[in-house]
Amino acid sequence: MQLDRTFSALSDPTRRAILARLAEGEATVTQLMALSEISQPAVSRHLKVLQEAGLIGTRVAGQSRPRVLKAEALTPARDWLEETRAAFEQNYARLDGLLAELQGKGEAS
Repeated sequence: MQLDRTFSALSDPTRRAILARLAEGEATVTQLMALSEISQPAVSRHLKVLQEAGLIGTRVAGQSRPRVLKAEALTPARDWLEETRAAFEQNYARLDGLLAELQGKGEAS
C-alpha cells in the first residue's frame, strides 16, 4: 500500500520537481511556487500528496513551515525497482542464451 502511494506521488512531474528542489534543501511553499509558476493552492495540494506518501515532512520555524525531503521514504521504491530490474536482466540473459542456441543450430544446418 505504501509503495502504491509512493509511485502515485511520483507519477506527477510537478511533484517530482518539488522533490528535486527539496533534495537541495528545505523550502517554503512560496519558494516552491517559483518552480512551475503554479498557484499556492496547487502547490499545497501537491505537498499534501507528497506528505501523505511520507516523502516530505514539515519543520516548524516560528511563522514559517518549510518542507523537507524524507529521502529514506524512497528506499522501498528503490528496492522494488532494483528487484524488478534484476528479474528483467535474468529474463533477458535467458533470451540471449536461447537466441544464441537457435542461431548456432541454424548455422549447423
